[in-house]
Amino acid sequence: MTIFKGVVPPVITPLTENHEVDYPSLTRVVEHLIDGGVHGLFVLGSTGEVIFHDEAARGRILDHVLKIAGGRVPVLAGVIDPTTDRTIARARAAQAAGVDAVVVTAPFYTRTSQPEVVDHFRYVREALDVPVVAYDIPVCVNIKLARDSVVTLAREGTIIGLKDSSGDDGAFRFCLLDLADRPDVFLMTGSEIMVDTALMLGAHGVVPGLANVDPHGYVRLWNHAQAGDWTAARAEQERLCRLFEMVWAALPRVSPGAAGVGSFKTAMQAMGLISTNVMARPQRRLDAADTARIVERVRAAGLMG
Repeated sequence: MTIFKGVVPPVITPLTENHEVDYPSLTRVVEHLIDGGVHGLFVLGSTGEVIFHDEAARGRILDHVLKIAGGRVPVLAGVIDPTTDRTIARARAAQAAGVDAVVVTAPFYTRTSQPEVVDHFRYVREALDVPVVAYDIPVCVNIKLARDSVVTLAREGTIIGLKDSSGDDGAFRFCLLDLADRPDVFLMTGSEIMVDTALMLGAHGVVPGLANVDPHGYVRLWNHAQAGDWTAARAEQERLCRLFEMVWAALPRVSPGAAGVGSFKTAMQAMGLISTNVMARPQRRLDAADTARIVERVRAAGLMG
């Protein structure tokens, strides 16, 4: 059975007013998540604004999280780049740093076919000793990982898991069915608001960006699901859904990515976890009016006095 399961938040990357990584705040974030009972950490994902950080910065972020986590939970690292050889270079660096697995998307900017995407994952896995997790996020890479591709890659051992952020719950369900006989493969939803449903269908874990704000809530939801208490799981999910509505506070003034990650940062700043809600450029940060609406959500969720 894979060690990867449960609540594995995609860790945000706090920034200073000068757009540098705020490492004291990042330390507090990691401790906040581990204190919340999470089962792993996903560093340098979309919520971590991975694509905005160069190779050197990614290495420093990853080293810092690994140091602070100190082996208390598994650490997965996003090695997200447009092309295969660049992805392999990132993955080898993450492997050398000591991660438990790397997380890989389909290639992007370049236009590829489904067979070429499958080959991309094979090339990456062949270059590594650590396992590979597929990341399905077509909104960012402009291609969906087809059901057959995921199942093929899992059955041949190229990938050990999937983080599904496609929004295609039907395809995710079929992947769960197709791989139900493979306890060595884990399938996780990246949704914040359909976690109870995904777990009822048999998902092995969840990777919600909102868990940066409320890890305890998602761990409670996971625990209710594991106990088969679906009434309690639904109640916790609905509380988290109300909290998640913060992501619309700044729309349409900012982009969807800045609205989502920016709302998490704004909430965490208000909670005293990070020092600023600065976003990587050119994304706009949320303003005072947005912050007021988000703080209202955070207080209603019971996370602030």
